[in-house]
Amino acid sequence: MIAYRAFTKRFGRHLAVDELTLTVRAGETVALLGPNGSGKTTSLKAAAGLIHASTGEVLVGEPGLRANEPAARQACSFLPQKVAFPEALSGREVVEFYRAIRGASGERTDEVLRFASLNGAGDRPVQTYSGGMVQRLGLAVAVLPDSPILLLDEPTAALDPAGLAAFYELVERRRDVRRTTLFTSHQLGDAERLADRIAVLVEGRLVGAFTERELAARLADRGSMRVRLEQLTPLVLAAAREVCPSATADGADLVVPGSAGIRPRVLERVQSAGGAVTGLTTEEGRLDKLFLELVGEARGHVDAGRA
Repeated sequence: MIAYRAFTKRFGRHLAVDELTLTVRAGETVALLGPNGSGKTTSLKAAAGLIHASTGEVLVGEPGLRANEPAARQACSFLPQKVAFPEALSGREVVEFYRAIRGASGERTDEVLRFASLNGAGDRPVQTYSGGMVQRLGLAVAVLPDSPILLLDEPTAALDPAGLAAFYELVERRRDVRRTTLFTSHQLGDAERLADRIAVLVEGRLVGAFTERELAARLADRGSMRVRLEQLTPLVLAAAREVCPSATADGADLVVPGSAGIRPRVLERVQSAGGAVTGLTTEEGRLDKLFLELVGEARGHVDAGRA
């Protein structure tokens, strides 16, 4: 469990996170999305106990402990966005070093190197690794203690294909065994594929948190149907608007926004009003468009508050 309770963080005059209240339940996988500078990394570092709240608090684990307490830190593993290791050490030596610090069993070294597809390169110096291999090594170190809580900051940003496969396997496996994972991402597809909930931060404020079902409902309302007619008469348009008042004309096309549930009724009314349908296309709501809407609305509210 991770509980942000009115968590606020300032760096001098800069307000990085503004009264974030969000609970990641035990066993849940949550994706934290937002534009650059929205407070995602700051929020993750607070949960890892690496920075202190200016006001409010962050609790982790069961029972909830303040994130900066030693027992709370032991319950978490944190993968930063950019990782770096001593280049003279081999990948195996890096893993062994962190294994000793975290008290993991000896067999975990080979396990995590295989998981990260580095078992064939474990004895090579880190300075010979590609950027993707270094990121995979970071992922191996993060999963080394098999912590109840895993915090990942932009984990797919620099991963190569082998690393992406390992990341997907990791998160899906943790979901299966009900381990808690909180990750930030700019990849909306990763969030949609892996997360139980998606939370959106904009300029340090939480503007929405959606379960898979809630997200599906929001996206369904943002779909549309385009009906091509031989002739779109005022009578046909009026008939369509009896079912969907926001239906509009675009040349000979009838555009019907909204959920898929109303589309059969619109078509029935159009045809009963004499409309001859010659073609039909649909477009379902997309996460990227919803995300941009949320960001735009939130920034509008912030600008209005500053005016």
